[in-house]
Amino acid sequence: MAFSVNTNVGAMAALQSLNATNRGLSTVQNRINTGMSVASTKDDSAKYTIAQTLRGDLGGLKAVTSSLNNAKSVTDTAIAGAEQISDVLNQMKSKAYEAADAGLDADSRTAIDKDFTALKEQITTIIEASEFNNTNLLDGAFTGTTAVAALQSLNVDTGGTTDTLNVANQGFETSVTAAITTGIASQTDAETMVGTLDGIITDVNTSLSDLGAASRKIDGQLQFTSKLSDVVESGIGNLVDADLAKESARLQALQVQQQLGVQALGIANQAPQTILSLFR
Repeated sequence: MAFSVNTNVGAMAALQSLNATNRGLSTVQNRINTGMSVASTKDDSAKYTIAQTLRGDLGGLKAVTSSLNNAKSVTDTAIAGAEQISDVLNQMKSKAYEAADAGLDADSRTAIDKDFTALKEQITTIIEASEFNNTNLLDGAFTGTTAVAALQSLNVDTGGTTDTLNVANQGFETSVTAAITTGIASQTDAETMVGTLDGIITDVNTSLSDLGAASRKIDGQLQFTSKLSDVVESGIGNLVDADLAKESARLQALQVQQQLGVQALGIANQAPQTILSLFR
């Protein structure tokens, strides 16, 4: 190689190597700072695009979870109300049996009828109070929402179409309150009321079964959505998260390379000085 003071090939090579080391060091430091190996499309366009798509899917799953949680609360509120109504109806049936006793005097039957009426009013109060987030599944005449349609799943493969889980209103203001048309002030009314209450109790038990099944279905969907969210989030991590143990080891190696590169550049820059010895 010719000796020249105009062109220092060794210094240029050393500088290129040092610049490459510095770029690598910058990349590693960015990965350590962000915890991500792919933080931008500039790092890896394919992985970044896939990760962004999955992040969108994850957002949809969060919306599904929120909707299902709301539906669960609405349904559980209705179940609590229906269970309480079932207990009250059993008490009313007991009162009707008491009033149907032929040996009961009129004053006692009147007192029992007052208790019966109070229990009926309690049912009305329970129906009206069984509301959550402006939704009531027991009162079909409620001024807010009378049924719940929970977002059950999000099908991203078909353009974000959704499936819904519907829980119908049980209409207790008609099937329970309005069905109790008379009191038990007489023996005949009391005997008739026993049969009426048997039918109402059967209907309420059917509603309890339906609401319980809906609640279990919502619980199952919530569990599945939670697991699916974890899987998607894990998949995003596999694509873009940095292995900090490896990055730490890489950082140490690059720091050493940087120091050696600086020294090599310094040595290369001294090469033209040797030309002076030729002129002594």
